[in-house]
Amino acid sequence: MIDKPTIARIMDSTKIEEVVSEFVTLKKRGINYVGLCPFHNDSHPSFSVSPTRGICHCFTCGKGGNAINFLMELEQMTYPEALRWLADKYHIEIQEREMTNEEKQRENERESMFIVNEWAAKYFQDILQNDVDGRAIGMQYFRSRGFRDDIIRKFQLGFALNQRTALFDEAVKKGYQPKYLVDTGLCFKVDKEEAGNKSGQDKYLDRFSGRAIFPWLSVSGKVVAFGGRVLDTRTKGVSQKYVNSPDSIIYHKERELYGLYQAKKAIAKEDCVYMVEGYTDVISMHQCGIENVVANSGTALSIHQIRLLHRFTSNIVLLYDGDAAGVHAALRGTDMLLEEEMNVKVLFLPDGNDPDSFARSHTAADFRKYIEENQKDFIQFKTDLSLNGVTDPVKRSQAINSIVESISKIKNQITRASYITDCAHRLGVNEAIIVNALNNFVRNGMSEQVKAERRAAGLRDPKATAPQQGMQAAMRGVTPLDKLLEVEDLLVKLIIHHGEKHIVVKDVEGNDIELPIAQYIYLDMSGDEFRFHNELYNRILQETLEHLEDENFVAETYFANHPNPEVSRIASLPTGEQEVSTASLQLQLNAEKLRQFVFKDLLSFRTHYIAQRLIEVQQEFARNPSNRELVEEFMKLKKMNSLLASQTNSVFN
Repeated sequence: MIDKPTIARIMDSTKIEEVVSEFVTLKKRGINYVGLCPFHNDSHPSFSVSPTRGICHCFTCGKGGNAINFLMELEQMTYPEALRWLADKYHIEIQEREMTNEEKQRENERESMFIVNEWAAKYFQDILQNDVDGRAIGMQYFRSRGFRDDIIRKFQLGFALNQRTALFDEAVKKGYQPKYLVDTGLCFKVDKEEAGNKSGQDKYLDRFSGRAIFPWLSVSGKVVAFGGRVLDTRTKGVSQKYVNSPDSIIYHKERELYGLYQAKKAIAKEDCVYMVEGYTDVISMHQCGIENVVANSGTALSIHQIRLLHRFTSNIVLLYDGDAAGVHAALRGTDMLLEEEMNVKVLFLPDGNDPDSFARSHTAADFRKYIEENQKDFIQFKTDLSLNGVTDPVKRSQAINSIVESISKIKNQITRASYITDCAHRLGVNEAIIVNALNNFVRNGMSEQVKAERRAAGLRDPKATAPQQGMQAAMRGVTPLDKLLEVEDLLVKLIIHHGEKHIVVKDVEGNDIELPIAQYIYLDMSGDEFRFHNELYNRILQETLEHLEDENFVAETYFANHPNPEVSRIASLPTGEQEVSTASLQLQLNAEKLRQFVFKDLLSFRTHYIAQRLIEVQQEFARNPSNRELVEEFMKLKKMNSLLASQTNSVFN
């Protein structure tokens, strides 16, 4: 376990803008930086990075926090993984203490799987470089593809021996648990009877035996999965020339892109990415000198993959071979890319070439020149594909409708208008007719696939404007509990941003005394045994009280760097003008102003707390009318409500 002094050194050395820029292209704006949010489909930079406060925040989706939160949310890292990532980046030696047995038992499963994958990647590389069969079979295959040694090392290529338990036996010998070998997909368990195993022990086999190995790296460089290719005559007629790691808690194929780790800097520099289909396409193009290339390796493009690319560029060229499979791959990705506000072009390679073979027979300059001269925008691509030689009016109408539907996916109105004019000119159709058809598609909204993926990703409908969302909330009806939770948000932000600051209040005898804001809020609430409904807020309040006596304690700094990612995320949220009672960080508030905010928010909290509790008591009484304690509580609450009414009616509805 990483000790606290080491964590402090890591946090002191971390620069939020340097961490975020590893994943997002940032531009300086005043004292801050801005970029496209990596957590949602962002067409206009809404992701702000503040070096002075050490936090980042998206003003659209609300995600952000400190560097730890950013890494945990974006890369699905655990807290220790994020700390180690930062320690490695800033060359800080980690001092760890021996974990207790209980702590070892809780050691994160994800971290164990990453460790196993990292070992396996090195094991496969060692076999390729140093084993007799590895050199004779695996290296021979890579040499036949023309791969140089530096490229083999760059993509961490390897080889798995033909023996069905070679990796498993070596892993167990090294102390790795069979559970993680199965969880990562490196091995699989075989039924005892099916395997003819009479010993009663479990039988495990290697998944990738006898195959060339292509490791999948996450955008941060972690080994998340493997692809394995059969090399000998078994490739003829086999249904699975390639075998890939199954989905796991560290790998979901629809969320990863092969080669992105090696390509991300080139993509940002060139402001363009080439999308190809396979491993060797990516590797050959790198060797040719074109590095801004990734592969989706046979899967349909997903929202997650497109959003991943959109962090680095808005421009994509679909680079496929011209057979039926390549055409289908281009068609199924075009509309989704447009809907995600990517600028899409399509290129088919000539004479049965794929990117692999074309890259091996051309220089980078020749390849780029061919792309520049032959790539087509999506209208020209769909026009050539759908209308070439078509004379039947019905089929022509269907083809034009398909093209117009693609244009309807474009959100930028100027770009869309330009394409409408271009489409009308190319197709010989009146522009007004195209506009009318396009409006019908726009009214129908996003494709069902995109809607489903957005719902799965937890994204709201981007077409719902803020007023519409407010109207939807009003139609649902705002309950006392809704209002109470809003006020709780205000109070906890006061605690986080100003909890240690003192305000002047009256004691029971009417004398002026100074108390920290957090302590006053606690005393006011606990006097009537009130608590936050959100248990996390209760813990934040309690933790603030425990540290008030600490020298140089600043609640905002403490919570912004809190190990609980949800706490530090709350601490990083900007407060905005509509939440003035949370004391916006941009304002220099004096003690009197803070006191007014505290009093106002506490009055509001009491009002809505009592209103909500009255509802709850009435509901409990309906189920248990003989409970005298409920009657007494109801009368007490009604009395408290009457006393508060004169103070709150002028402020709250």
